[in-house]
Amino acid sequence: MNVVAINGSPRKEGNTFHALMGVGRQLQENNIDFEILHIGNQAIRGCLACGTCAKNMDEKCTITSDPLNEWIQKLKSADGLILASPVYYAGIAGTMKCFLDRAFYVAGCNGGLFRQKVAAAVVAVRRTGGSSTFDSLNHYLTYSEMILATSNYWNITHGRTPGEVLQDAEGVQIMDRLGQNMAWLLKMREQTKAMLPAPQPVAKIYTHFIR
Repeated sequence: MNVVAINGSPRKEGNTFHALMGVGRQLQENNIDFEILHIGNQAIRGCLACGTCAKNMDEKCTITSDPLNEWIQKLKSADGLILASPVYYAGIAGTMKCFLDRAFYVAGCNGGLFRQKVAAAVVAVRRTGGSSTFDSLNHYLTYSEMILATSNYWNITHGRTPGEVLQDAEGVQIMDRLGQNMAWLLKMREQTKAMLPAPQPVAKIYTHFIR
């Protein structure tokens, strides 16, 4: 089994990275492969709302100026996903938001590529805005019918300079516990896969409120 973590911070080894490593160590101790995909320092443009991915059904975004289509296939093949972002103005960092909007829309329009994967959101913040960012990341996971791993508090850790989150004792425990719970869910899902098939995907019903 393997888990791919998305590091949405522009800093490769900033506090978001250190938070993810706390989760990853617990996964690796449970013999689950762990990889961090660092996208926060890439030039990723936002969704064009062109609808081509839904029309072509080829699991690809029409924008080819970045490696998003390669990343989608990496996430599709993973057993678990972690979305991690620093906090920008009480929200998801811009590059990460562009990545999520496009990757999750392609996945949703192509039969639900991320359905029933075990997932979690992780946030690194200096002071405030962590809860709203955590909530926003979870929107992508819950919309995609993913299985959410939890900890003993919200998955938020605090620090300013790179590595400072390691001094947040509660935050360190939160990440450790998240890794343990995620490993347990992954193993349980794997062991019950044959005897308890997942619900089949259904065609999405779209409504609006203009009469």
